[in-house]
Amino acid sequence: MKNLLSFCKLLIALSLILSARAYPGDKGMEEKAMIKLPEPRYESDVSIEETLVKRRSVRDYTREPLTLIEISQLLWAAQGTTSDGVYRTAPSAGALYPLEVYMIVGNVEGLTAGVYRYEPKGHELIMFMEGDMRSRLANAALGQSPVKNGAIDIVLTSVYNRITRKYGDRGVRYALIEIGHVGQNICLQATAMDLASVCIGAFYDEQVRDLLKLPEEEAPLYIIPIGKQ
Repeated sequence: MKNLLSFCKLLIALSLILSARAYPGDKGMEEKAMIKLPEPRYESDVSIEETLVKRRSVRDYTREPLTLIEISQLLWAAQGTTSDGVYRTAPSAGALYPLEVYMIVGNVEGLTAGVYRYEPKGHELIMFMEGDMRSRLANAALGQSPVKNGAIDIVLTSVYNRITRKYGDRGVRYALIEIGHVGQNICLQATAMDLASVCIGAFYDEQVRDLLKLPEEEAPLYIIPIGKQ
């Protein structure tokens, strides 16, 4: 039984490596910097029950910057690796992980304003665009002020063909379910760190796609502004 489980884990790991290298958004995307994030913590004094009680959608933030340690924890909660460096913090049908995590940085200590993509395997940030893009993203999100005023905006997207090639059209549903898991992880982690967040689904897809330079195969699905309160 142990040998069978080890073999299954090996197959999953190989599948993830191959799918990650086939990410279509890498084509034509100039990497300007790669930042190794601080190690996330795996324990705290805040219970899951307490975070569930306290979690609220908050749309007003102070001008206080976030830290790299806070950024590291939020991104790990979103899609960080857990068991054997293969599985992640949110469940995914067939462990195919169709989602990508981007971060629009405006006010983070020690981090240049710009657009970054999170790389779960190495717990790293890849910068591919410089400049504070929060106002542009807010314009794409019907002018919603939290998007402009949050220290960061996390944008979640889906590369559907990673999952539909196994599950067909049903894979789209699985990806949408998965993005709900990830969104809740982010909000609960923010609450546990006494940060404010709100989930936003109202935006012009093509404007967000243009801002992030996404290929047609990748769809923006969620924007989550986060800041201090």
